[in-house]
Amino acid sequence: MELIVVIIFILGYLAITLEHNLRIDKLVPALLMMGAAWAVVAVSHLPVFEITEHGKEASNLEAVLLHHFGKTCEILIFLIGAMTIVEIIDYFDGFATIKKFIRTNKKRKLLWIVAVLAFILSAIIDNLTATIVLITILRKLVTSKEDRMWFAGMIIITANAGGAWSPIGDVTTTMLWMGEKVTTLYLIEYLILPSLACMVVPTLIASYMPAFKGEFEAPADNGKTNKYGARMLYIGLLLIVAVPVFKTLTHLPPYMGMMLSLGIFTIFAEFFSNRDFSHGDNEMHHSPVHRALGRIEMPSLLFFLGILMTVAALESLGMILDFGNNVVEGIGINPFILILGGASAIVDNVPLVAASMGMFPNMPTDAAEWHLIAYAAGTGGSMLIIGSAAGVVAMGMEKISFFWYLKKIAWLALVGYLAGIGVFYLMHL
Repeated sequence: MELIVVIIFILGYLAITLEHNLRIDKLVPALLMMGAAWAVVAVSHLPVFEITEHGKEASNLEAVLLHHFGKTCEILIFLIGAMTIVEIIDYFDGFATIKKFIRTNKKRKLLWIVAVLAFILSAIIDNLTATIVLITILRKLVTSKEDRMWFAGMIIITANAGGAWSPIGDVTTTMLWMGEKVTTLYLIEYLILPSLACMVVPTLIASYMPAFKGEFEAPADNGKTNKYGARMLYIGLLLIVAVPVFKTLTHLPPYMGMMLSLGIFTIFAEFFSNRDFSHGDNEMHHSPVHRALGRIEMPSLLFFLGILMTVAALESLGMILDFGNNVVEGIGINPFILILGGASAIVDNVPLVAASMGMFPNMPTDAAEWHLIAYAAGTGGSMLIIGSAAGVVAMGMEKISFFWYLKKIAWLALVGYLAGIGVFYLMHL
């Protein structure tokens, strides 16, 4: 019966890649395969396990399902908070503040600006939020959908590269950091140069491609700006940055800090909006919070839910852990980590890293292998658009097809991934 679960995952994944041919939204097969996979596990009474530092531990279905659903919801609630803050900033036209610093109509120069911004912002506020912010800015600068798709593809690569060297830049690095597998200073020391190579090499190659030659024509600026825009931008970004500080001080999960930040931010949003709109029957129509919640990418979040929970079904059966152990026995740990990076483009990197943490319980903190896992899992997902949260969100925001990304961007992501791997090994010769 385990084979049936694998077949469900393969068929569901195939349907996701063929969403444009089948003319169905990608969240449909994601949710269907999630429900079908867990139904097979339940009806067949398959033994389920929790993956711990000591390997597989037998458990009951309800406990395992609740565990995985809880972990998945932590991520989704965190994303909802970040997305809502970004949408509220956009409601006040706060990103116009960053737009003012971009004074160019050259595509190549804009490419380097967004690449550097993605690399830096993703390390501070996480790669997903950085992607949302920069694509939102692009929408205000670039009118051509085809051009925006190219820029969005490069943002995915550079944002994931930036998130790999920061403990709060990517969920997988956060997992390793919270699991005391890596420490902040060593993570930066080991991965800043490989991550920089992963960002610079693809961007350098892309800057000579036809898609980034010539000029673009930005929409006419009507000169009108929201007087609260700059303040809301700085307050919003500050509150997002405060989330890891909150976690450090309270030891609560990051989503609690994000919800607190969102709550504080909505106070400012309501206060500033009530200054501009009179009270009355249509007051709630002007609420920036209600508008922001209506604009977040719910289809992307549901797709993320389906993918994570389907992979969780495979993990709960012990299949991912057993596969990893067999591969390590056959080829060794370093080749396995490189394969893990490639696999993170197909299977979500969160359960892969979770499984790897249970595979090597005796490996010391800050061993080079842990940092290589952080890099591989964080950047390998760029090779397919559904391989990372940043890619999934960009896919939803700009309606980028799976095959378009595969043809145009995936090879650049692969080159960047291998460049970073090369730098990592040169540092540890």
